[in-house]
Amino acid sequence: MSYAVQDTATMLRRNLRHAQRYPGLSLGALGMPVIMILLFGLVFGDTFSAGLGGGAGFDYIDFLTPGILLMSIASGTMSPAVAVCMDMTEGIVARFRTMAIFRPAVLTGHVLGNVLVTMVSLALVVGFAVLIGFRPNASLGDWLLAAGLMIALTVALTWFAIALGLTSKTPEAASNVVLPISLLLPFLSNTFIPLESMPSGIRWFAEYQPFTPTINTLRHLLLGTPMDSGDGWLALAWCAAIAVVGYFWAQKNYNKGTVA
Repeated sequence: MSYAVQDTATMLRRNLRHAQRYPGLSLGALGMPVIMILLFGLVFGDTFSAGLGGGAGFDYIDFLTPGILLMSIASGTMSPAVAVCMDMTEGIVARFRTMAIFRPAVLTGHVLGNVLVTMVSLALVVGFAVLIGFRPNASLGDWLLAAGLMIALTVALTWFAIALGLTSKTPEAASNVVLPISLLLPFLSNTFIPLESMPSGIRWFAEYQPFTPTINTLRHLLLGTPMDSGDGWLALAWCAAIAVVGYFWAQKNYNKGTVA
């Protein structure tokens, strides 16, 4: 067990050093949510608020920010997917296989590194949102629960993104294969508008995908908005299911030793 922890810590340091030396992907993942919160929160915020019938006490930036936080998590999945694909295609994994390294440490290092980078990005997004008007009323306990939920979702989506990256033949393909996670799911959820304002078909999809109950739970924790009693448990169930599928799929692809 001590060797496993040491090897995982070594791989974590490796990935953090890569993130420090090549910050483009991390900054790009942060840039998209910041642009979205600027565009929808400041430029279109009053229009959206009026269109949604927001009256006294309704602030669109408060409604928007929890969804943007999840968009930050989704955007951060591109970096580990590209990184593991580069490891597989450039031969470093073949060298790792000849060394006495705890096998899961390589992928676990990618996951932990992305979780740390994503948490820093989330803190920056929250700070930026506060500067432009986000006013949460959460207690310390609520913040801790919200942070735990976001960490759980980050771990789950990172494992799934790594599994997708391991099926890609080139880093360019890996950056494209995660687009449904980083773009489709956040936009087809209740990030920008409530479910009641959507056409029936899109509303059905948005209601039964993992981002919507997670956003509802975050809004409840950070802003005290009402939510269905099962949303919190449903969000955790989605996180667990995605993490289990992503973990075993990623380990299976990694142990093959070749790119599909």
